[in-house]
Amino acid sequence: MTSTASKAAAERRRIVAATVVGTTVEWYDFFIYAFAANLVFQQLFFAPAGPEVGQLAALASIGLSFLFRPLGAFLAGHFGDRLGRRPMLVITLLLMGTATVAVGLLPTFETIGIAAPVLLILCRILQGISAGGEWGGAILMAVEHAPEGRRGLFGQFPQLGVPFGMLIASGVLAIMQAVTTDEQWLSWGWRVPFLGSIVLILVGFWVRRTVEESPVFEEMQSLKVRESAPIAVLFKTALPIVIFAALIFAGNNGVGYMITGGFVQGYASRPTDAPVPGLGFDGPAVQIAVLCAAAMWAIFTAVGGWLSDIIGRKNTYLIGYGVLAAATIPLFELVKQGPLMIGVAGCLLAIGLGLTYGPQAAWYAEAFPASVRFSGVSISYAIGAVIGGAFSPLIAQWIMNTFDGNTWAVIPYLLLLIVVAVFGTLMMKDRKDIPLTSQIEIDGTWQKIMDEPAKK
Repeated sequence: MTSTASKAAAERRRIVAATVVGTTVEWYDFFIYAFAANLVFQQLFFAPAGPEVGQLAALASIGLSFLFRPLGAFLAGHFGDRLGRRPMLVITLLLMGTATVAVGLLPTFETIGIAAPVLLILCRILQGISAGGEWGGAILMAVEHAPEGRRGLFGQFPQLGVPFGMLIASGVLAIMQAVTTDEQWLSWGWRVPFLGSIVLILVGFWVRRTVEESPVFEEMQSLKVRESAPIAVLFKTALPIVIFAALIFAGNNGVGYMITGGFVQGYASRPTDAPVPGLGFDGPAVQIAVLCAAAMWAIFTAVGGWLSDIIGRKNTYLIGYGVLAAATIPLFELVKQGPLMIGVAGCLLAIGLGLTYGPQAAWYAEAFPASVRFSGVSISYAIGAVIGGAFSPLIAQWIMNTFDGNTWAVIPYLLLLIVVAVFGTLMMKDRKDIPLTSQIEIDGTWQKIMDEPAKK
């Protein structure tokens, strides 16, 4: 191996580490909030609204952050296409971390009244802005550094940060619920996972500061291929792609948020005699079951990225959504059988979730030209999250309340999200291994390739 090739391989390893560690930290922070909102925030921040309305308000605060993801995507997309991918990785990580630690320090409603939920929502908004900008920078650093023919494989590394973040969040919550009494958990135990985030943030910050800028962005700088208003150009030239790319994520995000949004955990763990009744299962056991599902999700995210390099992004997605639909139908009936079957249900769901998440980074990156790519992937991802996962826990709880706790009533809603995603998948063109360089924008090759019939 030549010294140049050796240096490139070493840099790819640093990129892999930076994207995996950074996205893991980001999504650990994000999931800790979602899980806590299902478990304790109704009692601590929204109690005066009453049990049912307070629980819906706590769940709505999860979805609220999704409404601000597009703002984060717009900001990060603009500056990522103008100033570079690398700076956005550091800024979004610090923003997410600051908001998460702040949640762990917040006084409750009992202490400061209405200011408590207001400050909580403000922190959640900051998390949403960060999450909206984080993903685009991470996946472009991975995909734009990837060797030819291996974009799916390299693109799945930042995707792994999501199940890894969920795995760590579930593990930390399981430990804290196991070592504290119910009174201690409500008093201070729930704060520890938020405050402990500062350690992960410092590690992620150090790792991300060590990586080099994306070679595609460096080429953009040398060729002066940069738009002064990349988002305006994106919407003028690629609006249909943005819409279809957003739709393909809706099913994955909406169904996945039954677990990643903490809905299943809350439903399974809440006492049967609670004002918003649950199944009364042991909290730590439920978190361990979800931890197993997160591990399965990580495995099939890697499989999905690898498989998409072989059979294409679209084919992998269609297989994944078929599996996801089949796993969605018995989801709640399995959950009702106890923690062991919650693990089984989560693992079955995770297979489809992974196959429809692993290829996403490569497919999104190949859909947009370099000059607006950061904006394109970030905004598509953010809009897809709003359509799919933003309020899926809230909607699921509202459906259950409306139908006297009947979980079967939630299934058609989840299957509808999958149908929407399959439509987007069928409409989206597969341009596997299309060149990602700026040069092909200058000489018109990009437009010629995009006008050609899609690969089967």
